[in-house]
Amino acid sequence: MMAGVFSILIFSAAIGAGLNAGLFFIFSVCIMGALGRLPAEQGVAAMQSINVVILNPWFLLALLGTALLSLVLVAVALFTGSPARPYVIAGGLLFLAGTIIVTMVFNVPMNNALEALQPQSEEAARLWSSTYLVDWVRWNHVRTLSSIGALGCFVMAFRVA
Repeated sequence: MMAGVFSILIFSAAIGAGLNAGLFFIFSVCIMGALGRLPAEQGVAAMQSINVVILNPWFLLALLGTALLSLVLVAVALFTGSPARPYVIAGGLLFLAGTIIVTMVFNVPMNNALEALQPQSEEAARLWSSTYLVDWVRWNHVRTLSSIGALGCFVMAFRVA
């Protein structure tokens, strides 16, 4: 692959990882804390609304587009002697494992479980206060740190590519 195209892909992956890092960061340090201060019924209803609205083309492009770039970059880096190779592989794997896999294995199933409940139900209040606010946020911290780590790796890769 031409060095210029490789650099453009790395730069694009850095932008995508940064967008995801920012999104996950704001959920970890602000949004979930604000929702947790609301009565459970309101917090559940707000999170259910967020989980519907967030599934839009811009978010999916940033999340899945960065995942696709990460896959392509890791595959290319495995077969190149570029000095960017270790950074690209680390960034791609951090994003894929710590952001995409964590999202699919942990956060999405919790979102689906929350979505299945009526916000005013006792079951929703119990899930919200005993599990969701703790476990969802804990896994979101993993996504935040993984996206930040991927961003740093992609920036270093771009620097040396």
